[in-house]
Amino acid sequence: MAWQGELIKLDEYRYKIPRSHKSGMRTDGIIYASSEMLEKIKEDEAPEQVANVATLPGIVGYSLAMPDIHWGYGFAIGGVAAFDVKEGIISPGGVGYDINCGVRLLTTNLKYEEIKSKLRDLVRAIFENVPSGVGSTGKIRIDDREVKEVMLYGAQWALKKGYGWKRDIEKIEENGMLKGANPDKVSKRAIERGRPQLGTLGAGNHFLEIQVVENIYDPESAKIMGIYEVGQITVMIHTGSRGLGYQICDDNVKTLGNAVRKYGINIPDRQLACAPIESPEGKSYFEQMACAANYAWANRQCIMHWVREAFEKIFGKKSEELGMELVYDVAHNIAKFEEHKINGETKKVCVHRKGATRAFAAGHRDIPEVYKKIGQPVLIPGDMGSHSYLLLGTEQAMKETFGSTCHGAGRVLSRTKALDVTRGRRIDKELEAKGIYVLCASNEVLREEVPEAYKDIDMVVDAVAGAGISRKVARMRPLGVVKG
Repeated sequence: MAWQGELIKLDEYRYKIPRSHKSGMRTDGIIYASSEMLEKIKEDEAPEQVANVATLPGIVGYSLAMPDIHWGYGFAIGGVAAFDVKEGIISPGGVGYDINCGVRLLTTNLKYEEIKSKLRDLVRAIFENVPSGVGSTGKIRIDDREVKEVMLYGAQWALKKGYGWKRDIEKIEENGMLKGANPDKVSKRAIERGRPQLGTLGAGNHFLEIQVVENIYDPESAKIMGIYEVGQITVMIHTGSRGLGYQICDDNVKTLGNAVRKYGINIPDRQLACAPIESPEGKSYFEQMACAANYAWANRQCIMHWVREAFEKIFGKKSEELGMELVYDVAHNIAKFEEHKINGETKKVCVHRKGATRAFAAGHRDIPEVYKKIGQPVLIPGDMGSHSYLLLGTEQAMKETFGSTCHGAGRVLSRTKALDVTRGRRIDKELEAKGIYVLCASNEVLREEVPEAYKDIDMVVDAVAGAGISRKVARMRPLGVVKG
């Protein structure tokens, strides 16, 4: 049954769940969406999760949800919430199981005409060079000691091992290394799961995509990011922390479930298991989450290196000659300590972004120097049959959403439902008929990730742009896709 609560329209792209909706709400909920999107948003009752988050101790500002909102574990996917560091909590349900699932975008100086005859060979080369699929194991052989180094140093470990270029690091959120990681807190099981999977794409909604720039909305900003013209080829990588991140979340859901009782925290849903930020349990979760975040940045760094190698093989040129520069790498399942202005006062808060992307405005100290004038790049992947976007963070986002925006299209069909409605279909053939060449380890994964399982990405991006919490720079169309 669809959610029946009250949504008060504030303007064209903002709807409020009032504190009166349920007992215990400490603040209002705000959902960013257009009116056309509301019916789907209500269908899986995700707004109730927005209201539930509003009951958590120490929440500051509003409990927020982006237009790609859908039902998740504890927090809705698309949820954003900030908590006072002294009085607030930290929750694995506010980060998600795939810690630092994220996206990176590479430019090239290739044009569509130069690539179209070699597209199939290129997709195959990437498919062969980047391990993918459920339970896939990678080409990197490391022992437990080195897994701990990966968890400490992230993308910077990968760089030291020869994966990538020194200048990549400045264009990764947190320079690819979140401080505060403590590998000694991570369980043996998590390390065992992470050891063989470094440098793997995984399955589900993770992908590698060769794209062509179809629209440029802000030529000046696009040029600063290396996007010069319509017809230019880009590459997008979308993956996370694999089994290591999943295990860390699973371990801490159990630990923090006990902490809720220990600290007398009332929660409306046991999936909102949490602990005070400054408690031993809260600190331990953050230290382990940072380990998984760093593992994910190392993972994407290694994968990007192999993508560059695949291009070199097919085009017979060095990746530098092909202009394969990293535009940016963003996390969209993470909790971070940040300073934000709240009621005119600068406060340190713990911002949970679950299926949401950081979108800092121009001039922010955490933005790479090259982007200081324009704001933080925001990467919004579509599904394998629709567009992806390059956006920028805005001052409006800093004021309203703790510098946050959407992360993708957002599901409208569960994986089970998607399998049900696609029974007997060959999704790869359907996409090929649309000019998109897909290689996947499993037809079942393609059916789970069928484009109709997702919201209209254009509507999602129009909503965040209309609300002013992001601005459009470019739109890319998929040409070739590698799925796990």
